[in-house]
Amino acid sequence: MLELRPNCECCDCDLPPESPLAMICSFECTFCYSCASTRLQNHCPNCAGELVRRPVRPLNKLISYPAATRRVFSPC
Repeated sequence: MLELRPNCECCDCDLPPESPLAMICSFECTFCYSCASTRLQNHCPNCAGELVRRPVRPLNKLISYPAATRRVFSPC
């Protein structure tokens, strides 16, 4: 189950679970579309993996399986 982290690890902008602008790698490092495409060139700075669009969890599933609340911030 994906954590759905609440922010971009690079710029710390909010990325709510329904955001179509959240990008992740296979380790779930999370970045906004802007940082992923410009600063990071679609590669995770932590593992060098590909950054892809994070899926959106349906609202009815967020009740039983809520998004993460712990923020991770490591400025790029």
